[in-house]
Amino acid sequence: MAIEAFFVPNVSLMGEGCLASLAERVQMLNCKKPLLVADGGMTQLGYTARIVKLLEEAGIPCAVYDGTVPNPTDHNVEEGTALYRSEGCDMLISLGGGSAHDCCKGVGILATNGGQIQDYEGLDQLTQPLPPYIAINTTAGTASEMTRFTIITNSSSHVKMAIVDWRVTPDVAINDPELMVDMPPSLTPATGMDALTHAIEAYVSTAATPITDACALQAISLIGQYLRKAVARGDDMEARDKMAYAEYLAGMAFNNASLGYVHAMSHQLGGFYNLPHGVCNALLLPHVCRVNLMASTERFADIAAALGEVTDGLSERDAAYMAIDAIEELSNDVGIPQTLSELGVKEEDIPTMVGNAQKDVCCLTNPRKLTDDEVAAIYRSAL
Repeated sequence: MAIEAFFVPNVSLMGEGCLASLAERVQMLNCKKPLLVADGGMTQLGYTARIVKLLEEAGIPCAVYDGTVPNPTDHNVEEGTALYRSEGCDMLISLGGGSAHDCCKGVGILATNGGQIQDYEGLDQLTQPLPPYIAINTTAGTASEMTRFTIITNSSSHVKMAIVDWRVTPDVAINDPELMVDMPPSLTPATGMDALTHAIEAYVSTAATPITDACALQAISLIGQYLRKAVARGDDMEARDKMAYAEYLAGMAFNNASLGYVHAMSHQLGGFYNLPHGVCNALLLPHVCRVNLMASTERFADIAAALGEVTDGLSERDAAYMAIDAIEELSNDVGIPQTLSELGVKEEDIPTMVGNAQKDVCCLTNPRKLTDDEVAAIYRSAL
């Protein structure tokens, strides 16, 4: 019997107001000077200054790197690492969504392991743990604040490198829904559909376990109930809180069961065109689900029920197709673009993206093994 592993942060703080314990958590880690990794958006919203103030009031000085870009690059990681070393930092704090967390993880990798970030692509390539690390999440989507996944764009090849290593899991994850209220309106649907993709791909993954199944199904149910509400009213604190739990549960699922071809293919769109990761996932999700359905019919029927569809009296196959319809309906309702062409994707780039997708670690746990022609057909069906 195969041995299964389950990875989560040592501590996860949830609920309104939990950010207030940040300084206490830094002190518990016996650290003196963190590097705060964020992006320009966090600085413009005043969140970066808020974190610095919380720390300074507790007598904790803080260096700041806020140059992270969407789909963070190897250059971001190198810049952040240089600042970490020159400022004499001894721990890391990330603030934001997936981009900030991924960049911060990259900085942590180089701070203790050295070399270049390209050296660590793949599964469990690190030899040293990261510095103590607290991840403060501001979006309900990527779950990067609690996972062992790090996605960094190689600026030379325009390929998103997937670094999967238990050592990059943050020590403390903070999910305070108060930080999500000011999220730009376009981010709420994209991050919510990202979380749904995580949950669905984890549930049909070949590495799924009873633990990941429970997390994935609960996440799917919460997203089906609360994503539309969070999009309709960004200040609906119940919806924000439940979406924070949903994305965390989805993270627990895929952090341990991994993902599939939606992510393997979406990574190429992000690397090639610098497109929003959640939007790419949302757009590809129903197309990949149709291809995977024959290998996981029973599980797609479960997904339909979790999304609130009435499947009583239906055949397993008919119920499974209801899941795909429900995904598309949710995506339409929250305003996700419906074709890759709308995002500027070009057919002539498909062969290169197919080759790169087939090398992505995420496709290893897809319920079906797909040929290059089948992956290309999915891209074309989404155009």
